[in-house]
Order: sequence, then C-alpha cells, then structure tokens
Amino acid sequence: MTDLSEIKAAARKAAFARRKVAFDNRLPGAAGRLSEVLAGHRGVPLSGYMPIRTEIDPLAAMAEASAYGHVGVPVIQAAGQALKFSRWSPEGSLKEGPFGAKVPEVDEYFDPEILIVPLVAFDAHGGRLGYGGGFYDRTLEKLRAKRPTLAIGFAFDAQETKTLPLEPTDQPLDMVITESRVLTF
Repeated sequence: MTDLSEIKAAARKAAFARRKVAFDNRLPGAAGRLSEVLAGHRGVPLSGYMPIRTEIDPLAAMAEASAYGHVGVPVIQAAGQALKFSRWSPEGSLKEGPFGAKVPEVDEYFDPEILIVPLVAFDAHGGRLGYGGGFYDRTLEKLRAKRPTLAIGFAFDAQETKTLPLEPTDQPLDMVITESRVLTF
C-alpha cells in the first residue's frame, strides 16, 4: 500500500477492532481520570461528545463539569466545515444528529476552550487518527487561530499505536486520557 488513504483505512480497521475489544471488556468508571483532569479546569467552557458505537463514554465527566460552567457537544454543520458546539446538560432534551450522535434539541452555540476529542487511534506523541472527515482538524485549527485551545483525546488504552499515518493538516492533541493514565504532550 502506498496511497495514504489506503494506509489510513487499514490503520482505522485495525484500530476499530482493538477499540471493540476494549469496549466489550470495559469496566465501570472509565471516565474517572477525565473527571480528575477537568476538575483542574472548572468553569472553562468545554465540549465533550455523545458517544457512538464503541467510543469510550465521557458523559459522567461532562455531567460533573456542567455544574461549574458551559459544556457542549459537537454539531456537524456540513461536510468540509468546522464543527459548532451547542450547550449540553445532563437533563437537556436531545434529538438525532448526523452519524447517529445525539445533539441538543435547541442549539445554543458557543466556542469551547477545551475539547474532549473522540478518536479511533492515538500515538505517544499526540497524534490522532479520527474517522476521516477532518471535522476536528478543521475545528481545532479554527479555534486555535483565535486563542489557546486544549485538545484532550479520550480513549481506551488499547487504542494506542506505535505509528500513525499523519498529514500536515492533522491537528495534534495536547493530552490523551485513558481509563488508566494521562499522557501530556
């Protein structure tokens, strides 16, 4: 394989398989370390995500953080565009959004300063392999052009890989939090 899109597709396939095993064997409390890190940023506007398929679930940490400030979730606007973030609360009404992720019934958009980022795979240098749409790369680039924005990857330990097929447009993570550790870059 020499085409980067083929290499990325193969890397995603292997990473999805590892993530599925980790998801099937997950223990309760996987968001504990995420809550610990977010406690040091109380009141800072942040965005999490509504987990889909076999993604690690950040909702407990997001709910805790919502008691101290704005917490949002991403809302896809269209292919090729940056994400927008709508305010979320644990008791808020949700509707179906693109790709099967729930979004708030009523949009109340804001710019987060911390993004909890879902991923397919990560490496020990802050590299991230996503789903291939480039939504988070475009969004992080746009937000970071305005002000410092902390990108926290949230994943199972099993999603770590030695190398990733990265491109110059791929935005690095500042931190990865797993069920057992916190990596900073």
